[in-house]
Amino acid sequence: MSDSEDMTEFASIVERIERGEVPIKNIERELICPICKELFTHPLILPCQHSVCHKCVRELLMQNHEDSFDAGSECSLPGSPRSRVPSPSMERLDRLVRSGGSRGSISSPGWRRGSVTPRVTTIPCPGCQHDIDLGERGISMLFRNFTLESIVERYRQAARAAVAIMCNICKPPQLQEATKSCMDCKASYCNECFKLHHPWGTPKAQHEYVGPTTNFRPKVLMCPEHEMEKVNMYCEVCRRPVCHLCKLGGSHANHKVTSMSSAYKILKEKLAKSIHYLISKEDQVRTQITELELLISQTEENGQLAERRANEHFERLFETLQERKSEMLRSIEQSRNRRLDQLKGQVEEYQGMLENSGLVGYAQEVLKETDQSCFVQTAKQLHIRIQKATESLRTFHPAADPCFDEFVLDTSREETLLKEMCFGGVPDPPLIDLSNSKVYNEALICWRLSDDHLPTDHHVVEYRRLGGPSQSPSQEDGEDSGVWRATDRVYGPSTVVSDLEPDSLYSFRVRSCRNSMFSPYSPEVTFHTPPAPAFGFLFSDKCGFSTERLILNKRRDTVESVAGMAFLLAAERVQTGSYIGLDYIIGDTGISQGRHYWAFKVEPYSYMVKVGVASDSKLLEWFHNPRDTSSPRYDHDSGHDSGSEDTCYELSQPFTLLTLGMGKLFIPKASSSSSVSTASAASGDPGNRMLPMPQRLGVCLDYDACRVYFYDADTMRCLYERQVDCSGTMYPAFGLMGSGKVQLEEFITAKRLTF
Repeated sequence: MSDSEDMTEFASIVERIERGEVPIKNIERELICPICKELFTHPLILPCQHSVCHKCVRELLMQNHEDSFDAGSECSLPGSPRSRVPSPSMERLDRLVRSGGSRGSISSPGWRRGSVTPRVTTIPCPGCQHDIDLGERGISMLFRNFTLESIVERYRQAARAAVAIMCNICKPPQLQEATKSCMDCKASYCNECFKLHHPWGTPKAQHEYVGPTTNFRPKVLMCPEHEMEKVNMYCEVCRRPVCHLCKLGGSHANHKVTSMSSAYKILKEKLAKSIHYLISKEDQVRTQITELELLISQTEENGQLAERRANEHFERLFETLQERKSEMLRSIEQSRNRRLDQLKGQVEEYQGMLENSGLVGYAQEVLKETDQSCFVQTAKQLHIRIQKATESLRTFHPAADPCFDEFVLDTSREETLLKEMCFGGVPDPPLIDLSNSKVYNEALICWRLSDDHLPTDHHVVEYRRLGGPSQSPSQEDGEDSGVWRATDRVYGPSTVVSDLEPDSLYSFRVRSCRNSMFSPYSPEVTFHTPPAPAFGFLFSDKCGFSTERLILNKRRDTVESVAGMAFLLAAERVQTGSYIGLDYIIGDTGISQGRHYWAFKVEPYSYMVKVGVASDSKLLEWFHNPRDTSSPRYDHDSGHDSGSEDTCYELSQPFTLLTLGMGKLFIPKASSSSSVSTASAASGDPGNRMLPMPQRLGVCLDYDACRVYFYDADTMRCLYERQVDCSGTMYPAFGLMGSGKVQLEEFITAKRLTF
């Protein structure tokens, strides 16, 4: 085909599409919503470019976030237990920091407080199975797919061609059939009514009209983010129309955009060319359809053959099992009958020893014999029998053992083999990756597949609650305890399990599926959830942050202390008996109520790191009176620094810090307001109060109970707890001296980094 002929045919295809000559009844499968399985109703375009009915998106949101879904297409935001409103003390602290009262220099105005962090409104796309984050605005940020809506309307009209659309102006009984529909008036008219309501020489005469329809869409598409602006550009990154405000300062400011006319021309040309290519390959498509139909027939035959063969194998197993069952039951029956005969014979023998019956009765009759020769002839044999009976009476032994222990059948090995019995194509079981799996009030479960595994279709994660210290025995025996619950299908190597109970032990397992065949389960692993929900925060780079000695990464989830030149210069000013003060950094979010838990990792090489909580008033004091050098007897601590190991405070303080360093964790000396995990630590011996540094350390603050707890985050063993004064807003606090590094857990920072 020449280029001119090709272009002519291409133009013809475009014209046919524009005139609606493509058979509309043949495309029904493209007009079905993947959720409700019905024709689309007011379809919305998801960010992944799949379309879903408006009502289906609302139902998905209600299922996933019933407590945060709002009928106005926005997430309702309930009050947060986190402190986000600046208090007077924090405003004074902010002014102090900006005025240079702390060691760090702050360039941006104010302490980063922000508003309440909105919940992530996430729904799974039924088309691609990816999670779609709708953000704060919910479904109001989505465009309606007017093109798809128009096609659905044409399909409905083709399906009900015999049903006419009536004029909206005519009144019964003179109701007329509509001949036109005005897209501006959003009404249908007969010829007379249309002329009456759209007279020549008036603005209404310029209205756009089409054939009779019930689908009235707006003439201009408006931006969902800036409701008063028309969309006039196309974002090539997000693949959606945008307005000029989105490009100037909105979420698409740094994205590549093009004009709407250019995008229309390019996309329409691409689509038409793709359609032209498919139409030109119609013979090839029909050939492949024939091949697919042959494959369907072969699949049906081969499936039935495989089913028959599997049935034959199971029938042979049943026959073998039935034979073994008959043989073993026959052996038990024979042994039982033999023992019963022996015991019954012994019973008859002992019954003969009773007076006037059996052997004794016979002997009594023999004694009545008066003829000596006859008596002697009978009595000799009788006396031997009497002696044997007497001997058996003295040494009583049952004739048979009633125990059948030798007939106990152990089928555990066979049951295991039967459970593991599978087809040759069953995938290998995955292994849960303990190093990357983390559990808080949500669980991140990761797994690995074997190196030589074939591709799998999906995975299924199952979990069950094994109980917790807070459960009563009746609760542990309830329906929720010990019952395996499964997640939805997972198409990657990890998933998040939500809504776990605090302070509980959970067991997890996973299996893979390929071609509808499931692998065996992975070995079960257990995790202990923290005693409170995870508290999300990042390190603050605004308040008291020392840029000279602390290095904060861009994500603000890792801080590192560097013992550089500034450290040496500060130490050079002191001759003897002093060390350099701590460099403090705190979380950017405060706590004013409830129980909260966070976890982090302290690198083993760290010289000294102090971790815990501090109130806003104490932070104000620390940052207002910085100490470049300190006496060995002084430290911002609860009496458990290296120079005051034998000191403990009986009074509740507005801060509590635990000391870690050089691969050790130092348990403070116990007081009346504190408790420790070991009796040796409570004894006061400094050597007994040093523990190996945990790989991960957890902190739980119970604001309402005014108590703070320190945990080994891997085993959830409480290492130390103490009373703390929670009269103000409390912040996670960290102090570093010398070389050291602290990294927050991914779960603690994930939700904050999203925004």
